[in-house]
Amino acid sequence: MMDTERILAYRALRFARNDKTNLPGFEENDYALEANAKNRTVRQIADEMERLRITTIDLFVNFTPEMLSRKGLANNLELSVLDLGYIIPGHESHHRSILKERYLI
Repeated sequence: MMDTERILAYRALRFARNDKTNLPGFEENDYALEANAKNRTVRQIADEMERLRITTIDLFVNFTPEMLSRKGLANNLELSVLDLGYIIPGHESHHRSILKERYLI
């Protein structure tokens, strides 16, 4: 989940800076296999997620309205910076729902 947030925030930064490069896609499940989560505590992961979200918010707070409206291509899909600003917390919400439904957490 954190790798996805980092990648989406990076895309937002590139688009906000008017970068017109078509950014490649990624396979989040492949990233998850390499995340080294087994060697970390839940507390360590939660603390990192909190710090990451703070930096993501810092990034978006400083985008101007013009920057938020800029668009770019990622994996051949056109997205605006604002779209990414909604997708990031939506992705977390999706994973929280999975934890509640599957694991009763």
